[in-house]
Amino acid sequence: MIWHLFALAAAGLGAAGVGFLLRAASGRKLPKWIVPACAGLGMLTYQIYFEYYWFEHKQSQLPASSVVVASETQQAIWRPWTYLIPMTVSFSVVDRSNLMEIQVDGNLVKRFILYRFQKEYVDLVSHHTHLLNCDTMELVPEADDGSLRLDRMRKLNGEDPLYLAVCR
Repeated sequence: MIWHLFALAAAGLGAAGVGFLLRAASGRKLPKWIVPACAGLGMLTYQIYFEYYWFEHKQSQLPASSVVVASETQQAIWRPWTYLIPMTVSFSVVDRSNLMEIQVDGNLVKRFILYRFQKEYVDLVSHHTHLLNCDTMELVPEADDGSLRLDRMRKLNGEDPLYLAVCR
């Protein structure tokens, strides 16, 4: 977070320097407000870049065996550019190297951990263990004590990215 603030300040100072040079090159014909306007524009540009780059940056930090199975985009009125290009604010990942196979009544069941990353002012990461029956396509989360949460069971379809990442 502190590095983000330093980068934001550097972007603002650099853009203010560009505004100052433009004003000097014009023989002071450009108005004085061009310098702080350039600084603000530089900081805004960096912030937009940082917010959109978050998803790719987090993906680059994951192990090679990780597969993104879902992502969520968001639009916000205080970020009008997100109506043109929605911003990714969360995504879910399965680490294929940690899959565990179990045979239950002749069905192939895989146990895995589903990680969820959320973009907040401080990034949030949560993880939950799930069981996925690859034959019937039923997904069941586990509770913290290891019991199955049958009330939250859901059926996936064969094209679901989660099913493809875990069972194929």
